[in-house]
Amino acid sequence: MLRHGEGTAARRAPARAHTRAGAVLGVLLATFALGGCGLGTGSAPSAVQLLVTRDFGGRVLARTAGLRAAEGETVLDLLSASHAVRAGSQGDGVASIDGLSGGPQAHEAGLAQWLYYVNGVQAPERAAATAVHPGDHVWWDLHDASQPPGTPAAIVGAFPEPFLNGIDGKRLPVRVECTLVAGYACRAVTASLRRFGVPAAIAQVGSGGAPETLRVIVGPWARIGGDLEAQSIARGPRVSGVYARFSDGGRTLTLLDAQGRPTRTLGADTGLVAATQSAKEAPVWVVTGTENAGVDLAARAFDQATLEDHFAVALTPAGALALPAPGA
Repeated sequence: MLRHGEGTAARRAPARAHTRAGAVLGVLLATFALGGCGLGTGSAPSAVQLLVTRDFGGRVLARTAGLRAAEGETVLDLLSASHAVRAGSQGDGVASIDGLSGGPQAHEAGLAQWLYYVNGVQAPERAAATAVHPGDHVWWDLHDASQPPGTPAAIVGAFPEPFLNGIDGKRLPVRVECTLVAGYACRAVTASLRRFGVPAAIAQVGSGGAPETLRVIVGPWARIGGDLEAQSIARGPRVSGVYARFSDGGRTLTLLDAQGRPTRTLGADTGLVAATQSAKEAPVWVVTGTENAGVDLAARAFDQATLEDHFAVALTPAGALALPAPGA
């Protein structure tokens, strides 16, 4: 067994003479002035959370909050302080946590591995080389890794991270990009972020690049699917890490299981909240759907209670469906 050092662990335009479009523009400009950088005036929470789950968050094994990160503490140190950890044969990964091992015997359909995510982003380095920063949400999950994405995966279940504490100890600007800036979905997503003290800039979809910015793209898939980052979702989980795929011009959403196989196809009034990431870029979240009604469902789900412990979530009028979907 490996044992390591203990982890101590939002306004209305006042001018009546303006047209409605002018009023909307005024709101946008005020928003950029307040939160264009995406950084709040106060400090983000500093307590560290440690979550251990299996099957893409389907079963919570342990959850510890209120931890403090010691100077120089790593993700592996944090885990080892409260769990029995066994290293992989090459010493470059975690083979088991509290006796639960990866390998073919741990999952019926494929080879399971222990993988970890910090603030909703799969870290590119070994756990023993990744520092824990104040406020981090550290999540270990044992799941079928037969569909590994080409770049580190991004997941939604650590919300409000990474918007609150950022990535690798650095808070990033946040920008909500909407197909309908004055619409319900755009307003709902922005309000949800601000409830956590995250001021977000608002922009029209397609208004330009935003380097080193956490982007949330809001709108029907037929109108946002052409975004360079969002396009990866259409290419499947091996590219995007998202176990769902739109088809039929964005009018249907097919849910995929852990092996990337279709399990169910949903039509009207279907939403999706997911995150993806390309190499050397900040994660991009999508709040989307097969049509406006589906987007509104997804926007209502953009909260901690619905997203918690899920890699991605599909929405229907009947409720939320965790992704990847259960196998047939």
